[in-house]
Order: sequence, then C-alpha cells, then structure tokens
Amino acid sequence: MKAIRVHQFGEPEVMQLETVADLKPAPNEIVVEVKAVGVNPVDAYIRSGAYTLKPSLPYTPGFDCAGAVKEVGKKVKKFSRGNRVYVAGSLSGAYAQETLCLESQVHFLPKHISFEEGAGIGVPYVTAHRALFGKAKAKSKETVLIHGASGGVGLAAVQFAKLAKLKVIGTAGSERGCQLVKDNGADYVLNHHGQNYLDEILKITKAKGVDIILEMLANENLGKDLTIAAKNGRIVVIGSRGTVEINPRDTMRRELTIMGMTMMNRLPEELKEIHHAIQLGLKRKKLKPFIGKTFPLTEAPLAHKSVMAPRAYGKIVLIP
Repeated sequence: MKAIRVHQFGEPEVMQLETVADLKPAPNEIVVEVKAVGVNPVDAYIRSGAYTLKPSLPYTPGFDCAGAVKEVGKKVKKFSRGNRVYVAGSLSGAYAQETLCLESQVHFLPKHISFEEGAGIGVPYVTAHRALFGKAKAKSKETVLIHGASGGVGLAAVQFAKLAKLKVIGTAGSERGCQLVKDNGADYVLNHHGQNYLDEILKITKAKGVDIILEMLANENLGKDLTIAAKNGRIVVIGSRGTVEINPRDTMRRELTIMGMTMMNRLPEELKEIHHAIQLGLKRKKLKPFIGKTFPLTEAPLAHKSVMAPRAYGKIVLIP
C-alpha cells in the first residue's frame, strides 16, 4: 500500500509518499481502508520536530481518518468488515491507504456523515469537548468566547456549546470565516483583527466579561483575554505558537483560572465519555464537521502549509 513516511524531522517536504507493507491486525486490532484523512496542526508540530513528544523515525503522520473496516482481529466483536467508521488515533499513522488501530480507536460513522466529514471528527471534536466540559466545566447559560472559531476545533466548540445551551461569541480573521462561524450557530461573531472587537465583547456581556474563553493562539491573545474575562472566569489554552507577556494583576482582580491542555494527556475513561457525546451529537444531526479544503495524499506538504496558515476556514482533509 501507499503511505506518507517521515525519515527526518523538518519542513513539510520531509513527507514523502512510499510503498510500504500491507497491514495485518493482532487479535484486538482493526485494519481500516482509509477514504479520507484529517489534517491537524499537531501533525505539523510533530513533523517539524517542535512537539514535546516525538515518534520514532521513520513514521507515518496522522491521528484522524474515516473509511471502511477491511479486516478485524479475532478478539474484535464490535466491528466487522465493511463497517463505515471514523478513526480517532492510530497505531500505524493515518496518512495512508490503510491504517492499523486498536478497537477503542474506531467508532461507527453515521450514513449521513461523509468520509471527508468523518475525517474531521477525531482531534477537533475531542479537543473541543474536553476544553469546554472537561477543563472549563461549562454550564448552561454561561457565555463562552471561542477565540479562533473558524477552524476545525473552533467550529466543533461552537456546535458543542450551542448543544449545551451556552451563549457563544466566536471570532475569526476574515469575512468568510466570520460567516462560517455564524452559520454554525454562534450568537455573536466578531473579526479579531478589528480595532474595537474587545470593546464589542464587553458590550455584548454588559461589561461583565465572558465566563469561559477557549484560546487557539495564546501567544497573540492571552494578555487581551485577561481583560475581558468575567470574575472567576476560566481560560483554556488550546493552542500557542510562542511566548506571551501578561499582567498577573489581571488574573488577581478577577480571580481567573488559566488552564492548558493537550490531547496526549487525556485518559481512556475520559475518551470513552467524549466519544459517546460525539456519537450522540452526530446521530441527532447537531454535530457536523465543515470541510474547507481537500488535497490528494501526494500533496500532504501543501496541506501542512495550509493548516498552519492564518485565517482558518474549516477542516483540511487528504484523500488517499
């Protein structure tokens, strides 16, 4: 089969399409024929060598994909050949024509969700749910600011927040990004490149500030976030591309809590609960990824450049 392989960390061009051996499942494993692959910023961080945890070289990138079950191990009972599934985590890497998974990493994909959309579920929806409910402990009627809401995680967070009856303020960096956030249910949408968008947030909340902030680019925004959070507000740092200087007094006055999170720290029981919520939302047609761009698997380097570019617009997907 064909798979993207990385033999050294570096720029996107270190990813090369190669022929590798076909996969065979152990008793509790599943081989999935990949129809679409989700591209996440974390994939780019790992490929560059900048991520804290580094895989052994060579490796195939990717955690998320969707497709059909090709072969199951003899101890697998829940799935059978031909089942439509989405994959959240992989033993062999997802940027390939096939991927090897533990049974716990494979989940049924409803018929009304396309393979491309299914590839956009794993990292974005698990991250959004964990940030909102696992970390921030969001409650109905609270106000949440999703800072950078037009990307995969941001849109997932908008959908989850509306499902939980939160008041949602979303930001994006372009007109079409703002429209996308609005189309996904945000109550208020602001361009975070606007000069007065922080003032607008305070007006929306009648000067109280927001209860929860989900922050996708903390190195740019964390200091500003501290000035618009409500008393006892919670800020969850989901993404950052550098350092930032803040005024600690802003945290003291409002008694704010700043939390960081990473996908690598989630617990198995936590994941089980999150995927149950995802499956329920998919079946009820309340959750649905939006695909912004698709690339053939051979253009994985271009997809990595795109996922790291500003003005995010939906999910980026590779097609094997």
